[in-house]
Amino acid sequence: MNKYKLEKPDFISIDTTEVLKKFTENPGNKYPFIMQVSEPEYFYWDEVKFRPTPPDMNHIEFWYLVKQIRKLSSRPTFLIAENGIPFVWLRLTYTDEFLHKIDTHTGGQIFATHEAISQENRQKFISRGILEEAIASSQLEGANTTRQAAKQMILEKRQPRNKSERMIINNYNTMLALDQDYKKKELSHELLFELHHLITKDTVPANEQYRYRRDSDDIVVNNTKYITHVPPNESFLKSQMDRLIIYANGKERGRFVHPIVKAIFLHFWIGYLHPFTDGNGRLARALFYWYLLKNNYWTFMYLPISSIIKKSPVQYSNAYIYTEQDDLDLTYFYDYHMRKIMKSIDEFNIYFDKIVNENKQIDSLLGKKYILNERQKQLLHYLLAEDEYAYVTVSSHRTLNRIGRITAAKDLKYLTKMNLLTTKRVGKFIHYYASEVLKNLNK
Repeated sequence: MNKYKLEKPDFISIDTTEVLKKFTENPGNKYPFIMQVSEPEYFYWDEVKFRPTPPDMNHIEFWYLVKQIRKLSSRPTFLIAENGIPFVWLRLTYTDEFLHKIDTHTGGQIFATHEAISQENRQKFISRGILEEAIASSQLEGANTTRQAAKQMILEKRQPRNKSERMIINNYNTMLALDQDYKKKELSHELLFELHHLITKDTVPANEQYRYRRDSDDIVVNNTKYITHVPPNESFLKSQMDRLIIYANGKERGRFVHPIVKAIFLHFWIGYLHPFTDGNGRLARALFYWYLLKNNYWTFMYLPISSIIKKSPVQYSNAYIYTEQDDLDLTYFYDYHMRKIMKSIDEFNIYFDKIVNENKQIDSLLGKKYILNERQKQLLHYLLAEDEYAYVTVSSHRTLNRIGRITAAKDLKYLTKMNLLTTKRVGKFIHYYASEVLKNLNK
């Protein structure tokens, strides 16, 4: 299998001095075209060649000019490629606007537009985020199961039946561990080994855990047609893992890097170094969350970024390839990831508004006859919105809301006592369904 190589135009066919002269003589009519291929999306040649160019330039001349402007405007990062050259990135003009929006909506505070989020609803939103992230991140790495089946498995605490389900359970447990424990710790080799073990438990041989990848493992990254990445040799890997840990713990020297940008860089760095024989993609995304949680961006647990990435897996892969093969320009990966974060915030806002409306509907439906908490309202709305066979259990109610078994059982028993739920024993479990009383209220 051959390694995939980006299509690159041959600049030998153009007069590069003349191209730069055209720019210096009239930069004003060039910048609008340059901006159109850099924002709102940072394009590579495979897209630029189809875009409009300045009247006095062909596409290859224009691409050469774009490359020169990008090089002059870029700054080096702490990340170094195997050839010893640092990765670079360009601070796009939207950066300050996007970072301000993210800081306004996340960080150590509740979403500014959602001041009414109760403590119990915070837990529910975090549980939903962890659940969706665990499933989508595993599916990105080949877990072959449906979202609904995976969700039911986690909520009902069913044991996984195959490798795909095990990957999802492992990812779910890893995200819980990040939220409950690891976010308080500094990164170390030992912590990376623990995270990798959690992610790959019972899915890779034990002798491939608690150690970094070796040259003899002969690991490459590929799709169905090409090798897309050959990880650096083990000597370089070991030296860079030390530097990655220094960087993640904020002990490097240099200018301040915004936590969101730094988290994205860490995500890329794990993918590039590929430190383990398997599970690197899931580890990269887990480390992204670890860094943000450690820096008090706890509401990122509401945002399952992998669910957004999963909708464009080819673009995700290309962001890695463009960065590695186009002069180590990390802006491609940064731009892709930043726009996915913004998309995830938009989708959360839509989801939140939906929950608020559902609660209002339940309040209107039940009137003042029943006094229900937020968990109970959402449970009833779920049963009414699904088909007639929809049910919940103590385990699923407990897992989704991150409450104790006694509290979950009390919720369900109260709703049953109010004749809003009916029960049916299935094996050793009790399933709770919408009652006829509840269904008639909804007519």
